[in-house]
Amino acid sequence: MSVQFTYGVRGEDQAASDAVIRFVSKEELSQGNAVTQIVQPQIDEAIRSLYARGLFKAEAEQTEIVSTLGLYPAAHIVFAGYEQGGSVTSLRLAASAAAKALKKLKAGSVQVILPEPLLQQAVSGIGAEQAAQALTEGLLLALHVRQPLEREQKERFTLQDVTFVPQGAATSEGELWEKGISKGKLYAAGVSFARDLTNLPGNDLTPERLAYHAEELARELDLEIEVIDEWSAAEQRMGGLLGVGQGSINPPRMIVIHYKGDPASDEAWGLIGKGITFDTGGISLKRSEGMQEMISDMGGAAAVLGAIRVIAELKPAVNVIAVIPTAENMPSDRALKPGDVLRTMSGHTVEVVNTDAEGRLVLADGLTTAITRGATKLVDVATLTGAVMVALGYEATGAVTNNDDLLKQVLHASERAGERVWQLPAYPEYKKLIKSDAADLKNSGGRYAGTITGGLFIGHFAEGLPWVHLDIGGTAWLDSSRGWEPKGATGVMVRTLIELIVNQE
Repeated sequence: MSVQFTYGVRGEDQAASDAVIRFVSKEELSQGNAVTQIVQPQIDEAIRSLYARGLFKAEAEQTEIVSTLGLYPAAHIVFAGYEQGGSVTSLRLAASAAAKALKKLKAGSVQVILPEPLLQQAVSGIGAEQAAQALTEGLLLALHVRQPLEREQKERFTLQDVTFVPQGAATSEGELWEKGISKGKLYAAGVSFARDLTNLPGNDLTPERLAYHAEELARELDLEIEVIDEWSAAEQRMGGLLGVGQGSINPPRMIVIHYKGDPASDEAWGLIGKGITFDTGGISLKRSEGMQEMISDMGGAAAVLGAIRVIAELKPAVNVIAVIPTAENMPSDRALKPGDVLRTMSGHTVEVVNTDAEGRLVLADGLTTAITRGATKLVDVATLTGAVMVALGYEATGAVTNNDDLLKQVLHASERAGERVWQLPAYPEYKKLIKSDAADLKNSGGRYAGTITGGLFIGHFAEGLPWVHLDIGGTAWLDSSRGWEPKGATGVMVRTLIELIVNQE
């Protein structure tokens, strides 16, 4: 069910709302501003008293639910702390915290009071459209959690209708707020699509089933799609893809979706997403502890599909080639072995020294596929390494590039999306670690600088085109929720990719 969002002046009758959200800052609650009305005199006194006693500090992600006891038309008010004059991320965090409080109240119909300081911040600082988009995303993304497969399926809690209400005099920014709300809903839908896809169990989401979901998406959006099966992949000499997939009974697929927003241009973005639907490690078998989380090894593919869904809805005047190499990495009598040498689609040969470094093998053919279809600049997204978590924890996505200008575009897009990306060095000395005595390259450079060497391996297949690699190994899946990201699949990089393509600088 789609949530109905509106923006307008508050009416006299608010009885239809189950709850009210009031964003509040420390400045408003301080004694010096006690004359400023927050909501209603008695309720204002109660929340200021909580602040004075240190029980509610109006900090980021902190909320306080106050029962109105008939003093206000709605039964409950959710006070959500936010940083006055802060960034767009602070608004997204405040909205996500408020959304979790609404879930406790089971409040489907909500009014969001926008205080004058926040409105001034929106107009003079980050912009009304961005503020509206951030608040909408925060509300929707925080409520979208994994839906367990149970005998008696529970309905996922969602909001029914949300009204943003400017406090005080009506502003002249209503059109921008409506535009931002609309974008926020679209972006959240793309992320939710990616999360749901990533959360599917491996016995459901095989490479063939992932291709089916991509075909359904392309049909819905009237996009051109190619699904290359194992026979066509063999004809096109996709040795990396076929090598990884040969150990599984579920054959691999190469999925290519074309969005042609500017047919007159020869320029095209290539977005490549790693789609390993389950990763056992192959012959180089992983430890059993935590292996169930390897359903998330297609998080890069989900990010690309979620992004292309929104891009096709917004219809920017650019061309995009979305490529998803998808396979299942399994041990068997047919599986790839350490010491095997593969010939990739590009003609470059690879010595396999670790079958658990499989993502870079399928991405090698993914980049070549994008280039042969006309891509002129490349961004790949992959749950590539565990080493990225050693370097950056779960807080940031690692980036490796051969083009600083393209990376600057990616970084600006990630800042707007509130998704942290951190550049890792790509010194020439690192590439020496993946030289092979048996082939052009080997697929692992060992323990040290693993994220960098993994990225540089992929970059070898960019054929000199501008390229950025995004390693989401630490950000695609969480053991506990944070901010607007739930436990399980996060859908990370969907909004960054959208910003990169739609709002180019």
